[in-house]
Amino acid sequence: MMTGSTEKPIRSVAIIGAGAAGAVTAAAFKAEHYFDRIRVYERRETTGGVWIHDVGPRHPPQVQPGSVAFEIDPPLKVPDNLPQQTDPNHQERYSHTSLYENLTTNTPDIAMCFSDQRFAYGPFVPHYVTKQYIDNYFAQHKTDSFLVLNTTLEDLSKLPPSTPGGFNRWKLTLRKHDPVLDVDLWWEETYDAVVLATGHYSVPYVPYVPGLKEYTAKSPDRVIHSKWYRSPSLFTNKRVLIIGNSTSGHDISLDLLSSVKLPLSQSRRSSSRWDGNGPPQGIEWKPVITEYIPDSGRIVFADGSYLDDIDVVIYCTGYQPSFPFWNAENNGRELYDYRAGRLLRNYQHTFLQDFPSLGMVGLPRVLTFRSFEYQAIALARYWAGREWSELTPVWAQAKWEQARAEKTRRERRKFHDIPWDNGETEEWFGWLYRFAGLGSLSGDGRVPPVLGRDVVWAVENLKKYPEPGKGDEKSANAELDGTVEEDWVIVVREEKDSLAFI
Repeated sequence: MMTGSTEKPIRSVAIIGAGAAGAVTAAAFKAEHYFDRIRVYERRETTGGVWIHDVGPRHPPQVQPGSVAFEIDPPLKVPDNLPQQTDPNHQERYSHTSLYENLTTNTPDIAMCFSDQRFAYGPFVPHYVTKQYIDNYFAQHKTDSFLVLNTTLEDLSKLPPSTPGGFNRWKLTLRKHDPVLDVDLWWEETYDAVVLATGHYSVPYVPYVPGLKEYTAKSPDRVIHSKWYRSPSLFTNKRVLIIGNSTSGHDISLDLLSSVKLPLSQSRRSSSRWDGNGPPQGIEWKPVITEYIPDSGRIVFADGSYLDDIDVVIYCTGYQPSFPFWNAENNGRELYDYRAGRLLRNYQHTFLQDFPSLGMVGLPRVLTFRSFEYQAIALARYWAGREWSELTPVWAQAKWEQARAEKTRRERRKFHDIPWDNGETEEWFGWLYRFAGLGSLSGDGRVPPVLGRDVVWAVENLKKYPEPGKGDEKSANAELDGTVEEDWVIVVREEKDSLAFI
């Protein structure tokens, strides 16, 4: 039954980010028919988030090996006496996306889409179909009127509650570039609650390797992160080394085979689910790099081998979440622990133990976009006071966080990675489902989606690429002609792979 909580008079909500997470969050909050004011702030000129395709981003910044997000993406200085206008910002904010020309989705459309609207087709679609889907989602739910585009959150600071015993409110410091006047406009707004739907694919991560910093300083264009990769045509007849063999490393390696000077070298720490007993035709496997030698340009590997003639190194090593707007001094603590790789004092990857009027949507590495929907509905129901079960006391939330931290550390995996094969995804979705519950009898509130058998079957059987030893292997050793022979395959697996669909 509904708890009918009354101690949280939340009427205004700011949603930060207009990607997929922001789109379904806006729809969930609107569906409650409870909130007086909902706004979605997006720093880009359009909706879509990471699915915006920047065809030609400006010259990529130099990689910063071993650095964490708050060093790579520091906050801007907020001017005094707001509202204010200033000269335009020229500091790199990593707002350009990582989409490249030939990118397609990795998750079957029936499992990736929101429950109330399918993709135009599937199971794996080009990036522009996903972008159109997000655009249309705002329009079809009539939440496009909530959008405030070209607007960046530069500071988020807590304020005292509006009523005794209530939740903290939030002050947002916002910046919008005016292209006509060529100035930045700064102002402040206040909200009862904030949802961070900012994603975690903005700030690139490049690990520390001896000599890499000096190597890149001597030849800045010689090392890039996959965030800045766009087209194989830019690497025609070049000797390329790919670092990493997860999704982006695999995709980009295949994309480059038609253009680069063969063999394409790929440095791997371990094998991936796509790897057979040997590399595909046109690719040579190398172990991890132990050293860069800047003077000669030599790259040395763990087995003692080396390469002297590499033109470009592409790091496909992932991203870090970034929260440059978080005012730790005012808010009393940091938001994210980069050493531990987790959101501090979080509960169920969605709630903040000491900030109950601040929520997160889209941080875990799990079944997207569907996971965003569960989180968004849970937060909307909670702040509307219609949740079907009371939120666990703070002491129990802290106990959950500690237990998960110990478990993931023991199993050597990341705190916010939620595997499919061990039942964690179903367990997490089930908790969010039961917490939110149904809406009201009069139709207020969105109903959390079911995890149907069709969705489960698609996740476990439809694969973008064949997995050697687990289905059709013919494309692994196919004639090299610059094309992928199969668009997708049905894979029958004896063993399930954790997060294999991501």
